[in-house]
Formats: sequence, C-alpha cells, structure tokens
Amino acid sequence: MKIEQPHAVFITGTDTEVGKSRVAASLLAAARAAGLSTAAFKPVASGCQEESGMLRNEDALLLAQYCTLPLTYEQINPVALRQAIAPHLAAANEGRSLHLDRLVGFARGLLMQRADLTVVEGAGGWRVPLNSREFLSGLPAALNMPVILVVGLKLGCINHAILTAEAIRRDGLTLAGWVANHLSVDMPVASENIATLRDMLPGPCLGELPWAPKASPEDCARHLDLAGLLTAGI
Repeated sequence: MKIEQPHAVFITGTDTEVGKSRVAASLLAAARAAGLSTAAFKPVASGCQEESGMLRNEDALLLAQYCTLPLTYEQINPVALRQAIAPHLAAANEGRSLHLDRLVGFARGLLMQRADLTVVEGAGGWRVPLNSREFLSGLPAALNMPVILVVGLKLGCINHAILTAEAIRRDGLTLAGWVANHLSVDMPVASENIATLRDMLPGPCLGELPWAPKASPEDCARHLDLAGLLTAGI
C-alpha cells in the first residue's frame, strides 16, 4: 500500500476497558502488514508495573511491538503512573501534575517522525481529566486529529457511543470512524445494536471485532478496514 502523506489518528472509547489498545495495536498490525511505517503514542498510562526500576504499562508495551520506527519506551509513553485509577488522581498520589501543553509537546515530537500511520491511544473515555481545568480530549483538539471511537458492545453502548460522538464533534473534530468490539460471547441482540449504531453514528464502521480474548492483533487486523480509514480524510 502506498500513501501520499503521513496519517495520525486518536483512539478513544465509550468507556474504560472497551478495547482501545486492542484496536490500536490491530490498526498498527494492519498498517505494518501493508508495508507502511508505524508509530504509536500513549501519552498517559495508569496501572504500570516496575521493570528494572522503571514503570512500564502493558498496553504501551503492546503498541511498541507494532511500531516499525525505532522509538524508545518514553517516546511512546512519556507519563507512566503506578496506580490503575483515573490519571489525575494517580498523578496526585505520586506528587505529580499533568498538563496538556506538555503532552501536546511530546505528541508533536513523535509526529515529527512522520510515520505513515501514527496511532495515539487515549485513556478511558473522551472526557478524562488531566487536572481541574484540562481534559485529555484537549490533545487531539490541539492537534486537529481525527478520532476513531471504540464501542464496547454491552448494554448501554448505544447511548454512550452517541454521546461520545456528539462530544467529539462539539470539540470541532472529525469522527473518522468507529469499531464495534464484542466484550462477551453472548450479548443479546448484538447485531441489532450494531445496526442502530450504523444508522446513528456520524462516521463509518471500520470493523467489528469478535469475542476472541486470545486473538492476536494480526488476527484482529483482518476484521478492520485500514484502506477505508486512510481514505476517510484523516
């Protein structure tokens, strides 16, 4: 696959634990398989384990596996927090503070690498606080970055997805598309929920990931429309 210019996209979700990292890694895997250069950025990660005296996040490490550019861990995940709680609270418990301008600076540094596809993964849902005045959603807004919404298929997901899409558009950003991610094997009327989302969300469905907890990003990549994403104006 050949592209004319680098692309970058922000991955958000309808909630926490809905499969953002799964989708992000799968998009990177699809791009890598298509011969594109890839980079990833997870600006803030809560829930990190200590490895050789350094905090490392499982999701950020997964993304790193699918980057073709030679990036350091700190370039991919500049803010690593120990506790698996809201980032601004995890930072406060460590005597630290989070600031949007600093995260935007890190992001711009990574985007200067000009990978064919750079995937930026958020934390939790769209309105995750960084401090008392700023939200992580300010990062894609500052960079005018198109957004992919991961919809975790469960009861209430239609409401969550529509409200999130409205907030994204209200912030002046484009919903480049959305991905339906099955969170269980037996969600009632799952296909009807997806049909409703197709009708109501202001962006194309870029794929539907089946319930397969052990599936690799390469396996999931086969369910995603990478070409559709790259031609969706991002």
